[in-house]
Amino acid sequence: MKQIRNPMPVVVGASAGGMAALKELVAQLPEDFPAPVFVVNHMGMHTTGEALVNVLNGSGNLPCAQAHDQQAFKSGHIYLAPSDQHMLIDNGKILITKGARENRSRPAIDPLFRSAAVAYGNRVIGIILTGYLDDGTSGMMAIKRCGGVCIAQDPEDAAYPDMPRSVIANVGADYCMPIAGMGALLSELVTRELPERTPVPEDIVIEAKIAQRVLSDLPSVEALGHQVPYNCPDCGGVLWQMEEGSLLRYRCHTGHAFTSSALLAQQTVKVEETLWVALRMFEERQNLLVTMSKNESKQSPSSISQRAKDSQVHIDRIRAMLKATGKDLHGEKTE
Repeated sequence: MKQIRNPMPVVVGASAGGMAALKELVAQLPEDFPAPVFVVNHMGMHTTGEALVNVLNGSGNLPCAQAHDQQAFKSGHIYLAPSDQHMLIDNGKILITKGARENRSRPAIDPLFRSAAVAYGNRVIGIILTGYLDDGTSGMMAIKRCGGVCIAQDPEDAAYPDMPRSVIANVGADYCMPIAGMGALLSELVTRELPERTPVPEDIVIEAKIAQRVLSDLPSVEALGHQVPYNCPDCGGVLWQMEEGSLLRYRCHTGHAFTSSALLAQQTVKVEETLWVALRMFEERQNLLVTMSKNESKQSPSSISQRAKDSQVHIDRIRAMLKATGKDLHGEKTE
């Protein structure tokens, strides 16, 4: 197939439960589907993604492969974001970057969606499928603001309804439906007539450039929001708060980005890590004090034994906090 000069890209985001959802979606696309399909499915940094590629190749009519940097894309092909890297699109090519994590994920959905909105405006069709929390909501908002189409899986149809539910609540989906109806809809949408593109909002352009690592400085972030008294849980830098409707988001100047839900979940993870370090240090201190108390002179009074007992009080408190934090962390639905 020839490279597309004026593509109508379909960008898809999925997370927990994504393999089954994507398998059902691509099975509906015909062999002559006249658009490229770009997929971000959250995965661990050590996951190759080959299992999903094999499943999608065996489920539908379109060839699927992991994307490569500077690769020219074609219609009738599915491109999967590789693990631990963001996938962006621009000027008929795929960009694979090692940009900062967004919403605790790399690859993340938002960077792909924003890059598509900036490059192709009202020609973009965005789809959000099953998953925890709300990655993809801000990116879908960018697509919507640039005139593109927003499709959300019906939460009742999703194995994990958080992501489509967030899009519906914060963006307002043009279409909310079960996956079973998306194939026919996509075939109709990719052949529709479109009006002229409108200019892309500057804040979307800035964020898209940050994902490409073209911009990562204080002026660019200050143009997006205002500084708040929180620190980035990934790098320790200060955060800027951005408001998109009712959606609160945060960025640091190095590029990390979070929705409020993702920030809270990552803060909880960091709190737990800190508590484990504190527990180790108190236990080591207590062990040293016990050793010292055994070697101290029986003739001279000492507070070492009492200090060891006091350390046990702190150890018990930290263990109680860890138990409570574990329950809170479970409630955050981390992926």
